[in-house]
Amino acid sequence: MTGGRKSAEGQPLIRLRDIHKVYPMGDDELHALDGVSLEIEKNDFVAIIGQSGSGKSTCMNIIGCLDVPTSGEYFLEGRDVSRMDEDEQAAARNRTLGFIFQQYNLIPKLTALENVELPLIYRGLHERERRELARQSLERVGLGEKARNLPSQLSGGQQQRVSIARALVGNPSIILADEPTGALDSRTGAEVLDFLARLNEEGNTVILITHDMGVAGRARRVVSLSDGRIVSDVRGRAGEGAAGAAAGCGA
Repeated sequence: MTGGRKSAEGQPLIRLRDIHKVYPMGDDELHALDGVSLEIEKNDFVAIIGQSGSGKSTCMNIIGCLDVPTSGEYFLEGRDVSRMDEDEQAAARNRTLGFIFQQYNLIPKLTALENVELPLIYRGLHERERRELARQSLERVGLGEKARNLPSQLSGGQQQRVSIARALVGNPSIILADEPTGALDSRTGAEVLDFLARLNEEGNTVILITHDMGVAGRARRVVSLSDGRIVSDVRGRAGEGAAGAAAGCGA
């Protein structure tokens, strides 16, 4: 499951070892993840694909330090996440991980610039510095002229680009994109995928969560989940062969 570049410490950027996630459901248990082991290298572009209930969102939440496994080990940049306290995990989410969500998660009463600034406020940066970084991030996604607009004054595609700018503003090494095209039309969705591919070319590690084979095909590696287990892990040119192999597994 390797094939990319190692992190500075010679370790995979992300390493999951025999991860289980069990949710109590009354007298029963839901095994959302059932022994997942996965390594993701620096500068990889990975699609994690599966239908509803496959475990892909649970996997993303664990990688993003938004949830903890019931058992197993998760190493992020060589560090055992289970040994991090809450503050250290929050710092990882703020500095190492950038999140892009299907529904954008923008605050309606804040301008585009103010929404992008939010992660830097939590980091404690001075107002002038965070304003400049937020402005640069908006310009990077082609929305510098929309800095003062509220989300309601932006199209769906523009709102998603604001959320991408917010994910990028802290210069994270890992971009986690959860169904980033799910609320967009096909043309705008393709533009978002083009931008994610460009981020990967510029050095970011991109992890794309999707149920859509066409979207997964833009990645360079496709990991297919079904019933909480990895059923295929295929690397292909621009993901084309990988998505086909995943489809063959019924993911």
